[in-house]
Amino acid sequence: MDMKVVIDDKELEVVIKRRKGNKRTYLRVDSNMNISISTNNGTSTKDILKMIEDNKNFIIKNLKLREKEKEFNEKFYYLGKSYDIVYLNNKDVILGEDAVFFSRDTDIDKWLKRKASIIFKEELDKIYNIFPVPIPYPTLTIRLMKTRHGVCNVKTKRVTLNLNLIKRDIKYLDYVIVHELSHLVHPNHSKSFWNLVSKLVPDYKKLRKELNSYE
Repeated sequence: MDMKVVIDDKELEVVIKRRKGNKRTYLRVDSNMNISISTNNGTSTKDILKMIEDNKNFIIKNLKLREKEKEFNEKFYYLGKSYDIVYLNNKDVILGEDAVFFSRDTDIDKWLKRKASIIFKEELDKIYNIFPVPIPYPTLTIRLMKTRHGVCNVKTKRVTLNLNLIKRDIKYLDYVIVHELSHLVHPNHSKSFWNLVSKLVPDYKKLRKELNSYE
């Protein structure tokens, strides 16, 4: 039977899913801001409440992440600025001062990729032209990636950038480009690699931390 608990002054629904085959009990915060428990028929309510209490800090942290995720999905982000989404029947995507206008049928990822193909190429060229070490000009690929901001295939000289970078301030895009180009010199994360990155991005540690906090 499902129940409710109060954590961090928030009343949360506890959704319990029991399956005979479950040997362990798993806890997560789902997209509806519920505590989801997957367990077996032998786990008592007392055991579940203890598990919730023991994992209170984990739950609070994940609630904040879910709230941030919800806010992100309700806004349109482009080059570091957030816009309210207004659905109209217009065919094009219209970017206003504080709002973006497009229809519900618009393939917004396609629009973002079209913009990214221009902006990412411009930034790649800019950084390549001032790069402190001679390197071959890489092939550029843009695609959505769940866990990586960028990838460099040293063998094929291909740099792949995450499409989601188009949503962030351009300084993060530039950092990722410098990072991946530096792999063409140092195919690792050695001290020499980071020294090279720091020549163009002295505050790379700060930018890397901020960028990772978005994900």
